Amino acid sequence: MTSPTALHVFSVDVEEYFQVLAFEQTVPRPSWGDMPSRVEASVDQLLELLARHSASATFFTVGWLAERKPDLIKRIAGLGHEIASHSWWHRRVTSLTADQFREDVRRCRAVLEDLTGRRVAGFRAPSFSIVPGVEWAFDVLIEEGYLYDSSVFPIRRSGYGYPGAPAEPYQIRRPAGVLLELPMATTVAAGMRLPAAGGGWFRHLPYSLTDRAFREHQARGQAAMFYIHPWEIDQGQPRLGVSLLTRMRHYGGISRTMPRLERLLATFRFVSAERRYDLAA
Repeated sequence: MTSPTALHVFSVDVEEYFQVLAFEQTVPRPSWGDMPSRVEASVDQLLELLARHSASATFFTVGWLAERKPDLIKRIAGLGHEIASHSWWHRRVTSLTADQFREDVRRCRAVLEDLTGRRVAGFRAPSFSIVPGVEWAFDVLIEEGYLYDSSVFPIRRSGYGYPGAPAEPYQIRRPAGVLLELPMATTVAAGMRLPAAGGGWFRHLPYSLTDRAFREHQARGQAAMFYIHPWEIDQGQPRLGVSLLTRMRHYGGISRTMPRLERLLATFRFVSAERRYDLAA
């Protein structure tokens, strides 16, 4: 999995602000269609950002959203970015049976391939919810034709995390076959493995942590995986009636996101997972 090139992977989890799992009690799935959509403007900002820095990205997309925003998905793909699956209903894998998970990832992949006319090779579980004890999900992904997964976060955290998993890309060998795993970027400080891959960590923790992790990966000839959500650059999104802790986690640091993204993309080179690992059909 080593490479002399210094190319990292930029990814976007394409979902609406109200589809965040922390909001599922406040905005249940049957009411999603009643909520004002804000995703397109934010995705367009990210597309402009990537274009300015001559970067490509993988857009892990919720199927429910793709079905309702077909022009957005076609626009992303038309600009040369990779479209991958982020599930249909944006539910934790830990809340599903194997059959429910199979139906979900199959449905999402079908709509994305229909919209783009290209094979969908990758998957990312909502909230990185393929965790120890849920390895059957890898078998389902292999059986459904996925080539890689990017759901493993090799940290110890309540709610998600896969402690002890390799911190760099590796092959998962299962009874159903082989799946390439692209774990989220981390670094080690004071003997602890820390998250440095993006998302809320990017907004709340010092930028230097992400910079350090990407330089470490680069020195080893490895690609670091970065992720961001469109709502993380949307300062005008509606403030929902959730707990103080959830408000702090969700809305905190949003004003810092775009300046930090500009800095990150000016410092490191990014491509999609498909390009980085030569996964195009």
